[in-house]
Amino acid sequence: MVSSLLIPALSAILAIASPIDNTQPRGTNPISIASAEFLGNQTADNSCSHRDLGFPGSINGKWYAVYGDTLWCAPGVTDPLKDDTSSFHGMVRDSVSLMTEDPLKVHDLFLNDDSPVPHQKQFVPYNASWGEDASWGFGGTSLCETDADAKEAAIFFLRNANDDGLKGAGIGRVKVLNGTPTVVERYGHNGYWWDSSTNPRYGDLLAYCDIWSDYIYAVGGAPTNVTDFIGSCYSYMVRVKKSEAFDLSKYQYWHGVQRGWSSTRLETFNSNTAIFWGVGQGQIVWNAHYDCYIFVHLSIAGDQVLLRTAKRPEGPWSADVKAYDVSSSSPGGGMAYAGVAYPYLDHSGQTLTVAYTKMPNCIEVVKLTFV
Repeated sequence: MVSSLLIPALSAILAIASPIDNTQPRGTNPISIASAEFLGNQTADNSCSHRDLGFPGSINGKWYAVYGDTLWCAPGVTDPLKDDTSSFHGMVRDSVSLMTEDPLKVHDLFLNDDSPVPHQKQFVPYNASWGEDASWGFGGTSLCETDADAKEAAIFFLRNANDDGLKGAGIGRVKVLNGTPTVVERYGHNGYWWDSSTNPRYGDLLAYCDIWSDYIYAVGGAPTNVTDFIGSCYSYMVRVKKSEAFDLSKYQYWHGVQRGWSSTRLETFNSNTAIFWGVGQGQIVWNAHYDCYIFVHLSIAGDQVLLRTAKRPEGPWSADVKAYDVSSSSPGGGMAYAGVAYPYLDHSGQTLTVAYTKMPNCIEVVKLTFV
């Protein structure tokens, strides 16, 4: 029989040894939705394409959106709804636009010479010397400002070799040149830092430039060598000071609530070291109305815009609040993914304008009003 004197000590040891599921909801989610107004579809005022994602980020006070696959409309077409989608007219794997005060209108940047309607060029450039070509994917998330005075930022992206699979997550240095964010350098061997077979794909789910600290946070899915369903659905976080974003040795990895942040690269992938489970691409924003961080994302089924909250970017995060039923705007349409938010439209946080991609490649925008 174990002595009663040893029970407290054993309990303490077990508490330390027992894994903590860091992805389980904790605390209370304060969000209450007063109304959700569907605003419409997002388009450009100077080009015409079908696109997805559109992660917003600011550089020196201006907001820009980074899009994923950008399919050009037919020559001369100015309205995506009037495009002949039965034919292929060209595409790039990502593009960049200037955001405006109207969330339904963006101004496309880095355009080609197509006439009478120009189309987007690829934002994250491919490098033929690394075996890349124009078909490779470079899905990027939000621009994260590193030096406002220099008009400089970082972009996280996932290098996708299509049939050869995911290669790794990388980071690029972005400078605003002649009014256009331009990737001037990509880092790492063959253009990426974190080999996706053994590292999380940092930044492929989200990247957040914290307004309350010197840090940039990035979240990515599990390494590709994690093949079981449960394990493959976990996602992991890394952070770095804004001024040190282009130095890999300065990155800190989240090792879970028991170990916290460490410069030692993460090698254990489970519920203890993960940030989220079962979420797709989304965005973290600070909300002044509720005095907390909000993570905007879509349900696994792609039919609900969901909001969860936390006091720190690494959590713990609350349970989700359902903010909007995607099917209410376009019944019978495809599923939705990639929730993003435009916090610059209302600094009070009383409202939050969010967007998501409705398949196929249509960005819809909704304005949420909080109680």
